[in-house]
Amino acid sequence: MAAAAAVAATANGSPATAAEAAEEIGGPTNPMVTPLLTDLYQFTMAYAYWRAGKHLDRAVFDLYFRKNPFGGEFTVFAGLEECIRLIANFKFKEADISFLRSVMPTCEDGFFDYLREVDCSDVEVYAIPEGSVVFPKVPLMRIEGPVAAVQLLETPFVNLVNYASLVTTNAARHRFVAGKSKVLLEFGLRRAQGPDGGISASKYCYIGGFDATSNVAAGKLFGIPLRGTHSHAFVSSYMSLDEIQDRALKSPDGLRTCEDFVSLVQTWLRKLQLAGSLSGIFGETNQSELAAFTSYALAFPNNFLALVDTYDVMRSGIPNFCAVALALNSLGYRASGIRLDSGDLAYLSIVAREFFHAVEKEFGAPDFGKMTITASNDLNEETIDALNKQRHEVDAYGIGTYLVTCYAQAALGCVFKLVEINNQPRIKLSEDVAKVSIPCKKRCFRLYGREGYPLVDMMTGENEPPPKAGERILCRHPFNESKRAYVVPQRVEELLKCYWPGSSQKPREELPSLKKIRVRCLQHLEQMRPDHMRRLNPTPYKVSVSSKLYDFIHFLWLNEAPVGELQ
Repeated sequence: MAAAAAVAATANGSPATAAEAAEEIGGPTNPMVTPLLTDLYQFTMAYAYWRAGKHLDRAVFDLYFRKNPFGGEFTVFAGLEECIRLIANFKFKEADISFLRSVMPTCEDGFFDYLREVDCSDVEVYAIPEGSVVFPKVPLMRIEGPVAAVQLLETPFVNLVNYASLVTTNAARHRFVAGKSKVLLEFGLRRAQGPDGGISASKYCYIGGFDATSNVAAGKLFGIPLRGTHSHAFVSSYMSLDEIQDRALKSPDGLRTCEDFVSLVQTWLRKLQLAGSLSGIFGETNQSELAAFTSYALAFPNNFLALVDTYDVMRSGIPNFCAVALALNSLGYRASGIRLDSGDLAYLSIVAREFFHAVEKEFGAPDFGKMTITASNDLNEETIDALNKQRHEVDAYGIGTYLVTCYAQAALGCVFKLVEINNQPRIKLSEDVAKVSIPCKKRCFRLYGREGYPLVDMMTGENEPPPKAGERILCRHPFNESKRAYVVPQRVEELLKCYWPGSSQKPREELPSLKKIRVRCLQHLEQMRPDHMRRLNPTPYKVSVSSKLYDFIHFLWLNEAPVGELQ
């Protein structure tokens, strides 16, 4: 199974060596993602398989989850690209072998020789495209190959998919409650669970519908737009306007120079104080704050956005911002807006908007009333929903802790279950019906209704005739005999596609760019019926099996379950 001898298929179907495919795909984003990123019991099982001569038995595993997160009825699948990057580069180094010898000293030398040769050249991976809306029980990925090699992939695959899908879903839920028109900014790096948690969160929040991140490393790695202004520390670091030494500012076209921008800002502040429509709203503003705003505007005249709640939003922050913004306007620049990080965000956004409109009217400043208002301060789904009910004037949200830590739910709960070995279907039973696995190699389809919405996801056995548009199909709940329905789909979409063909020479699906994955995610969310997406009491989406697969599940269930005996 050496990688150099393995044959994979490129996106257009032409053969390539596994080494060439690995070079094309690239390595894992995180250098810690190696064949050793797994649980010890994967190696102990691999050894037991090898010692019994079973390590090359052909196995099929499904990776799926059992319940949608956050009390909702949808999930967004993410993490596939990182899984493919792992298997494209799956190879034990000699240092890895030496370490494994030290922790498994009783294992025979031949096992470690076997590990030296292990790669994923004979593994096949079929998956739902990353960024798709997915549902419980339906395999996100189907992994086929030698049982010992595939077993070693279980833990890293679950690790790479679990958090990625959870945080992408969390981001999608925030996008849904905020609405399409609002700008969403991911500000979670400082609160994330470690560096990888921060980098992963930025990537997958972008897929889930966020517009930008504050995380510079993620911007470099993934090309995500970066956004950021200044903190309270910058504002409070100034004492007075006298600290500003270089006071000159050129106009955007470079044809004019204001030699004393500080004096220009002071002039505009006096005009604001004397304006009839604004009189009585504020008196003397905090001059150290004015100095900080002025200094920042001199540094970033094309992108001046001020944090206005260091001292007092309406008595100081907003007037000081407007003075600097009007000074910039008079030179031909346009300020970006303000950020609110504390207080009653709905009320403050409303009165700030009223102030901006009053300034526009008083001084004839075009579009000043449309100044961007960004809100932050430990926002989550619930607070955004509450702001919506208060008819706020917020244009953008900076969201951190609750987003990237997935505070409302710790994990998605992905599982990796054997469903077939050597062409023999296998089932995992449990007293908890939700934990019973669906056996055999399966095909998965999404059936669409005449309004364009998905109606149901259906699994069939691999060799069954696929459902066809316009044909009446009986869809059955996998375990509940009474839950069944006929469907006449207007469109049928097969979900699982080949992303790593191993030695099969099947065409390999291209791994799309991050932006294309994001577009797919937003399109899929748009396709869903609104009652499946709502925050409160969403309608469960139906997941079914064909009649033939239903019968087989229950035949195998009865065949494998021990028969009790009453005494």
